[in-house]
Amino acid sequence: MYVCSCFGVTEAQVKQHAEDGACTPRQIASACKAGTDCGSCVRRIQAILGRGACPRRELADQGRPILSSPLPSDPGFARPAEAA
Repeated sequence: MYVCSCFGVTEAQVKQHAEDGACTPRQIASACKAGTDCGSCVRRIQAILGRGACPRRELADQGRPILSSPLPSDPGFARPAEAA
């Protein structure tokens, strides 16, 4: 099933990019352009990623450290709390 009709990206392709390490809609867009034209597929991409398509996210949910850190421009980026 197509997720992004503008660029012909399927749900399977989004899941594969997530397995390869793209865990945010922005990272998916960088990998295959999905979500960069009309934007109507961004919510669908978020839903796919939210259903556990991203193995790195599952590790984070289990309290395991993620080896690479997100960029401040990623939507899921949170700055660490200032040390008191």
